[in-house]
Amino acid sequence: MFKKFSPQTDIAAQSLLKSSVQRQIRAAILAQYPHLADNQGALLEQIWPKKENITHVKCKEHVSIYTLHGEPLFYQSHDGPLYPTLRLLHKYPDLLPKVQVDRGAIRFLLAGANMMCPGFTSAGGRLPPPEAALPANTVVAIHTEGKELPAAIGLTRLSTEDIKRINKDVGVEIITYLGDDLWTNEKLS
Repeated sequence: MFKKFSPQTDIAAQSLLKSSVQRQIRAAILAQYPHLADNQGALLEQIWPKKENITHVKCKEHVSIYTLHGEPLFYQSHDGPLYPTLRLLHKYPDLLPKVQVDRGAIRFLLAGANMMCPGFTSAGGRLPPPEAALPANTVVAIHTEGKELPAAIGLTRLSTEDIKRINKDVGVEIITYLGDDLWTNEKLS
């Protein structure tokens, strides 16, 4: 999504959102990530205080980025799910469920390639246990073997149990990764 993203050419418009639209976006975030509502929404309040105004950055190809003081927090393509940015995920590492790929997949991951099932099922890979299995189309933080912070955000194409069972083809579609153009642009103004 952000392999060739340039703010100078890809941003079409920016505007502050009305409070009613901001409430709708907050509600959508809470619906998609219900654990942010724990403790009366304290984590979401840390990420995005209610009194702060969010800027809607409209980009080409129907991508919307929501920024706070120029720092991207969440984005979405068309009317799809809202994804946190990788920088936000580094600040709040427990925001998304975690999966891990082995060392052999790191160079492909950092090039933006989708992650294949064997990268998760080999010795260095890690998936949640069966009692915490993730369904298909779940937004996940992709960690790499030997590293503490996530290297990418992806969308599971298969459930984690199917990734273990089938063990071939694409398991997780990469949405954004360390080093892509959204990562290199710390601020959008």
